[in-house]
Amino acid sequence: MIVTSPPSPVISIQNLTKTYSSGFQALKSITLDIRRGEIFALLGPNGAGKTTLISIVCGIVTPSTGTVSVDGHDIARDYRAARARIGLVPQELTTDAFETVWDTVSFSRGLFGKAKNPKVIERVLRDLHLWDKKDNKIMTLSGGMKRRVLIAKALSHEPEILFLDEPTAGVDVELRRDMWRVVRGLCDNGVTIILTTHYIEEAEEMADRVGVITKGELLLVEDKAVLMQKLGKKQLALKLSTPIDRIPTALAEYPLALSSDGAILTYTYDKQTERTGIDTMLNDLGRTGLRFTDLESQQSSLEDIFVGLLETPR
Repeated sequence: MIVTSPPSPVISIQNLTKTYSSGFQALKSITLDIRRGEIFALLGPNGAGKTTLISIVCGIVTPSTGTVSVDGHDIARDYRAARARIGLVPQELTTDAFETVWDTVSFSRGLFGKAKNPKVIERVLRDLHLWDKKDNKIMTLSGGMKRRVLIAKALSHEPEILFLDEPTAGVDVELRRDMWRVVRGLCDNGVTIILTTHYIEEAEEMADRVGVITKGELLLVEDKAVLMQKLGKKQLALKLSTPIDRIPTALAEYPLALSSDGAILTYTYDKQTERTGIDTMLNDLGRTGLRFTDLESQQSSLEDIFVGLLETPR
């Protein structure tokens, strides 16, 4: 029998901390492995440490303690090799306003010591639907197009890893979904994607795995599907034939919620338990004389899980 070991992570973070001169501890002993070729979403509120973590891996911020390796290269001892494998799309729309799209993306490639390659620049611009804007000055572009230019700059040196720090902040819904398609295409071509986002639906739509960070601590890292299976709850919404003012006393023991208009009763249950209690609840509901015309089952979203994790005392 041949036993194969799992592939080595493309990024390995071990016991990483960061304390600023003010005494503020932005990161507290972060240990995390990123798998090659995955889309990893890092979720957390403002000030959680997301950008600090990305900045350390990208060599912009120096850690207080701990180690980071990128494709086997230590970011401190072998900075150039590690950084050459990374593309970074920052939150801020910092672009050279008076340069053309073609010039600024080409210049970014040169910063990494890469030889000129117009074919690569053309491919990147076409993939990001920027080809028809190649001769436009950055200052003339919309916010969504400027965001695409930032991605193009990050991809100009053909990195294996792409960090997206709030990539769709300030982008309208249509452009956001278009950019999701671009990111999926990059992943299909072998690029490892790490994104931070405030849009929970972005992580739910795109991520293979999810990490939740708050106050500098990594609360958990889990496959998205497994996380939703473990922590997700289900709800059964019953549309009542006649609205009511309050939940009957006979049903007080059940986890029921009444809508503001009194027309819908919602029963929340843990689908991991062997007995959901639905049958008993429906029987007791019938005994009260209440009738319902429709019912709908819903599973909690990643946003519900995220909020619940942050609200759990630690």
